[in-house]
Amino acid sequence: MRVLVTGGAGFIGNHLIRVLAKAGHR
Repeated sequence: MRVLVTGGAGFIGNHLIRVLAKAGHR
C-alpha cells in the first residue's frame, strides 16, 4: 500500500512538474 501511494504521488508529481515547466517556459 505504501509503495502504491508513493509511486502514485511520484507519477502525479512528475506530471505536474512537466506541465508547470511547459507553462513556465512560455
